[in-house]
Formats: sequence, structure tokens, C-alpha cells
Amino acid sequence: MALLSRRLLPLCLRRGGPAAPRALSTAAAAPAPAFPSDGEEEDSITVKGVRISGRPLYMDMQATTPVDPRVLDAMLPFYLSRYGNPHSRTHLYGWESDAAVEAARARVASLVGADPREIFFTSGATECNNIAVKGVMRFYRDRRRHVITTQTEHKCVLDSCRYLQQEGFDVTYLPVRSDGLVDLAQLEDAIRPDTGLVSVMAVNNEIGVVQPLEEIGRICKEKGVPFHTDAAQALGKIPIDVNRMGIGLMSLSGHKIYGPKGVGALYLRRRPRIRVEPQMSGGGQERGIRSGTVPTPLVVGFGAACEIAAQEMDYDHRRVSALQQRLLDGIRAQVDEVVINGSMEHRYPGNLNLSFAYVEGESLLMGLKEVAVSSGSACTSASLEPSYVLRALGVEEDMAHTSIRFGMGRFTTEEEVDRAIELTVHQVKKLRDMSPLYEMAKAGIDLKSIEWSQH
Repeated sequence: MALLSRRLLPLCLRRGGPAAPRALSTAAAAPAPAFPSDGEEEDSITVKGVRISGRPLYMDMQATTPVDPRVLDAMLPFYLSRYGNPHSRTHLYGWESDAAVEAARARVASLVGADPREIFFTSGATECNNIAVKGVMRFYRDRRRHVITTQTEHKCVLDSCRYLQQEGFDVTYLPVRSDGLVDLAQLEDAIRPDTGLVSVMAVNNEIGVVQPLEEIGRICKEKGVPFHTDAAQALGKIPIDVNRMGIGLMSLSGHKIYGPKGVGALYLRRRPRIRVEPQMSGGGQERGIRSGTVPTPLVVGFGAACEIAAQEMDYDHRRVSALQQRLLDGIRAQVDEVVINGSMEHRYPGNLNLSFAYVEGESLLMGLKEVAVSSGSACTSASLEPSYVLRALGVEEDMAHTSIRFGMGRFTTEEEVDRAIELTVHQVKKLRDMSPLYEMAKAGIDLKSIEWSQH
């Protein structure tokens, strides 16, 4: 049963060694052949009209992560033999699934310093954010009519807040500093007697900035306001302690920590108790907070991913920090006018968001066919508008358009980083050679002083 994932383990856990003749990502969803078969062209993969040489290097870990083979090992029995509904109370199949769900609940709780009874399984962080933001405010609607959040939150938090505005609630969208961090004095001043929730993301999905959770939690506790944080990008990557940080509600995701897609968890504090209005009607599963059959294999995988993260967080952090420095040094040594978006001091190192002056971001992405990177959040990357997160930092529109997010993780290798450096530098230089703006800037012309005329 565990044979498949054991075959994948050497591929996913290799830490170094000579580079393969063709660049293949250790994070690929399925192994690709290292060499083309007879009669097969070297450049044989064509997707959406784009032809590439083999599977691209995967450096988009903020969008999703590959499932750790050890997580897959834990999940497989609950697909193949232990497939009972955890809510079936009359036979062994239900009992063993229920026991597995509760064991997974305890593992998730342990990673964040919570009581297992405070963990509620959902379909993912988006659903958690909706339950937290809408659920709290609707439950306390008679006394609490005001929400505070930041301009750099995930789209689902911002859209939930806009939805509440349509229902008559007030929302304050706090600006952030140029480094992406919230101003604590502004936050404290914004709290009103009728404020019902403060929602601030723990680690930003686009720029990797880590907000001062402990300080925010202290302010909220002093003011008697529940503190919600979207910790999808933080779980398993930075230490989280819900009691020390004063967190009242927290949104978690499975597929950001090498677990399966389609499962998440909402942390909901018991003492002092925070109540929410359920957003889904049904059988009353998850103690009435989230109706619907709990998907045992996904929940088991989420629990296993949390257990592995607890054991390997320190090692992963040191390793990813070294890869981040390697990538940054390698690019900056060969290319000028490279700007880091967001704080470097308060940052998760697996996220490196860079802007390349005088280069159009979409053109750069199209040129980097052999590297899977993004120009922003996967949830909003279909838009050609510049990132609202970067605009909130005060990044000018032209520089916001040039940003590329490199995401590194547990299975990223030094060889992949070196290849990403090589391809990025080549493409940036190529695009700048075609840019009259870069040539003018190098000649000392102040581009902002030019009055451009339309024809």
C-alpha cells in the first residue's frame, strides 16, 4: 500500500548530488522520465501552446506544495481499506475513521499549542476565513458592527469584509508600511467600542512578510476584541502558539504544508469562548460549526503533515534560508536594479518577491518557461492588474508589474536554485537589451522628468 510513495521518496528527499541531464523538479506531482524515449523529441511537452523541455522547476510553494510521501503513506489506507464514514457510530469502519480523525485533530492542535477541541476541520483556509470573519460578526451583530483588517489581506478576507459592508457593518482597511508591516499604533487607534474583530494575516502569501502577531494579540486582548489571523502560509513554517500570541481565531490549510488539497482547519478559542454563526447548514458535524462529512483521508494527511512539520520545522527553516540567500546573491551578482518587496528582517525565507526595473513581469514570466514561478497570488494571478499587495506597500505601478515571486520549500534543491538564477538572469538581460527605458536610465536620464506625448 505504501509502495507508491516509497518509490517517490528518493526523488523528493534528494538534497544534492550531480544535476540530472535534464532539469526536473523534485516537487513535480509525478515523476517524469529523465531521458526521452526512442522517437520522442527532447522538447516534447506542450501545454496551452507553450513548449518546454521537460517538467519545469517548481518554485511556486506559496501557491501549493507537493504532498510529502510520508503524508501519502498515512492517507492511503483510508482510501483503500479503512474507508468508513467517521460519523457512522454503529460499526468498526466508522469507529476507526473517527479515531483517525481525532488523532489528526490532536496533531494539528499540537502544532499551534491549542486544545484539540478548538480545532474544526473545513475544506480549506478560504472557508475558514469566511466562517471567522462573517461568522463572528453575524453572531455578535447586535453589539459589534465594526471590523478591522489590512489592505494586504488575502482576497477571501477582503471580499468577506466587503460582503459585511453590504450588510451594514463598518470596515477599516488599515494601510501597511513600505516594508509590509502593520503600524501597531494605527491599529490600536482604529479599535472602537463596537469593534467585533481584528483580522491580520500571519505571513503574507505574496511577499512573505511576518506580522507581529504577539503584539497584535496583546493589543486586542487589552481592548477585549477577538483577534483572527489567516495562518495558511505560516503553519509549519514559523512557530505558532495561540495562547502566547493571543489568537482567538485562526485559519489553516493542508496543501501549504505538504499535505493534501481540499482540507483546512479553523482554530476557535474556548476560553474565553468565541462564538461564530455557522455558514453552512446540514448534519451538524464538527460540533455544528461546519456541517458535512469530514473527509477522513484528507484529514489524516493534514494531521501527518502537521506532525512532520513539528519535527522538521527548524531544519526546513535553516535550509530554506540558505536557498533564499543563494538565489538572491546569485541574481544580484549579475543583474542591477533588483528590488526586494517587503521586509527582509521580518520575513519567511521561502518567499522571495523581487521586482526587476525596466522589465515587464508578464514578459519575464513567459520567458521563464522552465521555472514555475508567479507574479503574485495564485488566486488573483489571472488579472493583468498590478498586485494590490505591492500597491499597498507604495510600490509604483511600473515596478509592481515587474515583480516575480520565487517560492522555495522542503524539496527545493541547490541545483534548482542555480538553474533558476541562470534562466532569470538570462531573461532579464535579454528583455533589458530590448528596452529603450533601460538604455535611457543607464545614460543618466531621469525618466520621471520626461513628458510623454500621445500620438
